[in-house]
Formats: sequence, C-alpha cells, structure tokens
Amino acid sequence: MDIARIQEALRRENLDGWLFFDHHQRDPLAYRVLGFQPTRHVTRRWYYMIPADGDPVGIVHRIESGVLNSTPGEKIAYSSWREQHAALERILKGKHRIAMQYSPGCAVPYVAMVDAGTVELVRSYGVDIITSAELIQEFEACLTETQFQSHLEAGKIVDTIRAGAFQLIGERLSAGIGEVEVRDWVRAEFSKSGLVADSGPIVGVNAHAGDPHYEPMPETSSPIRPGDVVLLDMWAKFDRPGAIFYDITWTGFCGDAPDHVRNIFNIVTGARDAAINRVTSAIANGEDLRGYHVDDACRAHIQASGYGEWFVHRTGHSIGEEVHGTGANMDNLETHDERRVVPGALFSIEPGIYLPEFGIRSEINMYVSKDSARVTGAIQRELVRIG
Repeated sequence: MDIARIQEALRRENLDGWLFFDHHQRDPLAYRVLGFQPTRHVTRRWYYMIPADGDPVGIVHRIESGVLNSTPGEKIAYSSWREQHAALERILKGKHRIAMQYSPGCAVPYVAMVDAGTVELVRSYGVDIITSAELIQEFEACLTETQFQSHLEAGKIVDTIRAGAFQLIGERLSAGIGEVEVRDWVRAEFSKSGLVADSGPIVGVNAHAGDPHYEPMPETSSPIRPGDVVLLDMWAKFDRPGAIFYDITWTGFCGDAPDHVRNIFNIVTGARDAAINRVTSAIANGEDLRGYHVDDACRAHIQASGYGEWFVHRTGHSIGEEVHGTGANMDNLETHDERRVVPGALFSIEPGIYLPEFGIRSEINMYVSKDSARVTGAIQRELVRIG
C-alpha cells in the first residue's frame, strides 16, 4: 500500500478520503488495496480511513484488535455499537466527499462490496459517498510489469493448447469424440503446464456454441461430427500469487464451412477489429477512452450487419487475478461503463453472434500502456478447418 500515491489520487479526484469497511472478509478489494491478509477469520466490523491529507486511522473491535496491525495509523477500539458509531463519527468529521466500495444503482457490481445499511450509516453523518470504481482501477486493476509478463507467458501456453485441441478433434473426428472429452483434455494440458482455471473450458458444438456460457457436462455433452461448428473458450493463469489470466475464444468447422457460417464469422471478426482499432487509435492519439466507447464501436458493426439482436452480452471484461477483473468493462449494453481505459489495464474484446443453430465468438485480450495498446496473443483471421 502506497499511502502517498493514494492520497495524491484522492486530491486529484477532489475526495476527502477513502473509507474501507469489511465484515467476515466480504470485500477482497479492501485487502488487496491495503496490501494485507488477516491472520485469522474476521468476525467483527473494521473500518480504515485514508484521508486526502494526514494520517490514516482505523476502527477495530476489541476482540479482534490486531486485524489492522499491518497498516499505518492510529487504531480506535470499540466493543459496543455506541462506541463504534462514535468512532465512525470521529473519523468522518470534517469530511464531505469520500470514496467507498459502492456503485450507484449497482452499475459496477464488481465494486459494489459495501452493504446498503453501512452506506446508510455513513451517510447519516452528512457524508456524500462516491464510488471507488476509478480508484480500484488505479490501485487494484492496473497490472505491474511482473503481472503482465505472467499473462504473456500463460498466453503462449494457452494458444498452444488451443491449437492442440482443434488438432485432437480433427484426429478423432472419424473415431468419435465429444465435448467433455475435449474439455478434459484441455484441463489435463493446463495442469501439466502449471496453469489453473476456476472453471471451463467451454467446448460448444452447434446449438451449444449459440449459448454464450454453455459448459459441457457428461449429461449434456454432444458428439463432434463432420459438418459441425465448434467453439472453444479457454482461460487460465499460472498457479502462483499475483498471476494474471489469459482468456480467448476461437471457432472452427469440421470440414469446409458453408457460406452462411463464414459470413457470421466475418461479421464477428470485423466487429472485433473495429473495437481493436477504436482502442489503439484512441490511446495513440491521447484521447479520453471509456469502456462504453469500445462497446459502441464493436456493437455498431454487428448492428449494421443486421445481427444486433443476436449479440447479447457486453463486448469485453476486465482481466486480472480473476478472469473477470475489477477494471473497466467494454460495456454499453449490460451497464453504461463510463470508467476510463487507463494505462496498465488488461481486458477482453469478444463479440459474438448467437443463433439458434450455432454461435460464433472471437475473443482476444488487449493491454494498454501510457501511449499504446496491443493485442497480447494470436488473432484468429479464418475459421479453423477441423479435419
């Protein structure tokens, strides 16, 4: 935790402080930003105020008085609710605008960690609560160089496994292979390479590829046959602290793809490229770029092609230590994400068209530095011909 840097950001945003709150370890963002993990389970409420100027101060319960010991500043102990409220009033005195892990209308649920009752309590002291979403981007969602390198290293392995999965399907096409078998093969290859994933991968055939979050199970697994569309969505990171995910989707066809499948593929990849171009040009020209800007550029291409109603999710999501990270999403559909696309941000661009008979999605990852943006792995230009 860099107190001076946080305070500089607070002053820049015209905030009087950043109030952290947790109970039963419900807010992982608080621990990551503050840079500590409790040595035992947290069963009582704690608060930690970083003011724009001056020293931080915490509030802790007497039976867990050491929970904030690794953080700087005075700690006020309480037992009763009256003591707790008095301490809270004290640390809020003179402050008018403070940040908390709160999102108006729950527009950014990844940041909406503080319960409504606590928000009400803090507001009762005459304080205006501002979402910490932009601060979280800066202090939790922007990658270090080491983290970015872990993403690139994982990406090389995942891209190799992705190519191997399509090859496996081709080799087994005549003998028979199903979605679950491909899923299990990918998982085994991840494990051999020191990679982990919280779920997945998605292996979807035909109508299953038209279900954006389909995940094969033994009872739902479809066989893969000549004439099938196959969608592979896989994500993984190294099994070590601070490692960052790599997350991609490619599609293929078992045999020579018919024109209508190729047409959908070309529309989807055209939308993907429109989003990539929007990001790269904005960053290169020093323009203000927001998450919804990227979604608009991508979605407009699909809408102009007549398939807007079949693109049913946001264009992309933040990527971090979780595959769905806490930075700006490329979104003007599910939410109107006005957060800035800032240096150090990593995110996916993954438009899709999901028809009843099949679906096509093309997903890449982009990383933004101070004056440039790049796609961090291979880009699919043609449908994979399987077999």
